[in-house]
Amino acid sequence: MQDELYLQPAEYRKDGFLLTSDPGKIDTDAVCALLWQTYWAQERPRAVIERSLKHSLCFSLFDGEKQIGLIRILTDYATFAYLCDVVIAEPYRGQGLGKWALGCVRSHPGLCALPRWCLLTRDAHTFYEQFGFTPLKNPQFYMEEIKS
Repeated sequence: MQDELYLQPAEYRKDGFLLTSDPGKIDTDAVCALLWQTYWAQERPRAVIERSLKHSLCFSLFDGEKQIGLIRILTDYATFAYLCDVVIAEPYRGQGLGKWALGCVRSHPGLCALPRWCLLTRDAHTFYEQFGFTPLKNPQFYMEEIKS
């Protein structure tokens, strides 16, 4: 069945780096450390991070055995994906790893045909534009509820 293909862990390799969607390979300690260095998740409790990882499609980026990045996706595998928690450790930035990893994610069999993706960013618009992301064409259609 085609749906089962979406659930199989995917692996991508480049220059000694591994990007995998295998949930068993997530290093939760490393992910927490990475997220706590971001502006959007610096105060996110560990229990919330663990729950979010459990209920998302996560792509972990490794240099050898060391997890150095994460891309987390919320999706129904049919109509929509929300790209969230995209983070790469500071020493590895500027090497094209983010571009390569996001390209792999966008080519994943369960994600590549989705008609709608969204994300939120404060400062990475130029990065995401190279993948086709644009400002909302109809922002009046979108609503949100933010609980403090």
